[in-house]
Order: sequence, then C-alpha cells, then structure tokens
Amino acid sequence: MILRQLAPIDGSVAIHYNPVAMTAALKIPQPKVISWDDYVRSEQTSDVRHEFINGQVFAMSGSSWNHNRIAGDIFSDLCIKLRGKPCEAFVNDLRLRIDLGDEQFGYYPDVMVVCDKKDQRKSHVTNPTVVFEVLSKSTARIDRREKLLAYQGVAELQAYVMVEQSHPQVIVHRRSNHWRAETINGLEGILSLPEIGVEIPLATIYERVAWDEVEPDEL
Repeated sequence: MILRQLAPIDGSVAIHYNPVAMTAALKIPQPKVISWDDYVRSEQTSDVRHEFINGQVFAMSGSSWNHNRIAGDIFSDLCIKLRGKPCEAFVNDLRLRIDLGDEQFGYYPDVMVVCDKKDQRKSHVTNPTVVFEVLSKSTARIDRREKLLAYQGVAELQAYVMVEQSHPQVIVHRRSNHWRAETINGLEGILSLPEIGVEIPLATIYERVAWDEVEPDEL
C-alpha cells in the first residue's frame, strides 16, 4: 500500500494518506481524485512536478547536485552512443504513463530510452525500452518497490536501471532475466545494455560526482 505526501492541485492542505488506516470513525476527508487529462493540464501551469497514482497527485522532491550530475552524464553518454540508431534518450522532464488494468500511473523517470518512433505523444510516452532512476534518500523505497513493480507492466520495457547516488553501484532488472536484480559495483564496472546496443562505464556515470557532498545511505 502506497503512503506518500499528497499534494492536491486545488490548493487545499496536503495530508498523509493511507487508505487502509483511514476509517469512517476518523472522519478524515478523502483526498481529491482527478482524471489523467486534468492532471496533465495542471502540470502545464505548476511550478512543481507531480507523480500521478490512480487519480491522486504527489509532489516530487527536489534533487541534489550529484543526482543531476549522474542523470546528466548517463543522458549525455547515451546521446553519443545512440547517434545514428533508432533509439533516443530523454532526461527527466518527459512523462511516462503506465496503464495496468484499472490502475494508472504517471512518472518522470530520470532518464529514458525510447525506441518506438510511434511512441511520441505530446504529453507522455508509454513504451520506453530502458528506464533509469537515480536513487536518493527520499525516493529510494519508491524506486525499489513501487516503480519496480509498475515498470514491469510497460509492454516494451526491457531493462530498469537503478543508480546509487552515495556510492558507485548500479542495479539492473531485465525482462530477459525475469526482473531479477543484477548488481554492478565499483568505478571499474561496466553497465552493459545489449537491449539498446550500449555499454556505459560506471566511471562515466560517476565522473562528476562530488563525493564530499554525498549523503549517507538511508537505513
């Protein structure tokens, strides 16, 4: 069950919402549920990006310098190595929509690789081939659990890559390996992505990280 800080788009006070814990006796008002189209329209004028979970919106926290450096270096390396190929890399402002039966999600992955040229809607994509998330203290649990499950429902997704921010480590979940975790450690390691014909050295991913600014892992 998801427990996040809810950020209503109508200006009302944000609350912590856990549907299991809420009972009629508490008389806590139910959070506002909005449509996907209303969510997309609200994002166009919002100063803060939000994720969409089954009609509810959740404000995204700001990212650190190192988070942006890592995502930027992944994106830059992919742009170079995908040049002349059918796949294209996108960085954090492109929305991913996921429909899983009655459930619907809207995320902003840190980096995506899209190989389906038909998957270029105005407001979102639906079928990336590879998704990257840079882990942080505020988002790691969601990235490792909620998003890992949700991303498996993306029909064309072949690999989900989680990149640690506090130390050089990359964890890859591949469809071809039944979504089991593969861990690559150390700056001498190489992230191999045969799904898109690319290899990225971890030394490249972490090239500009300022290790003295790293926050310790969340326990």
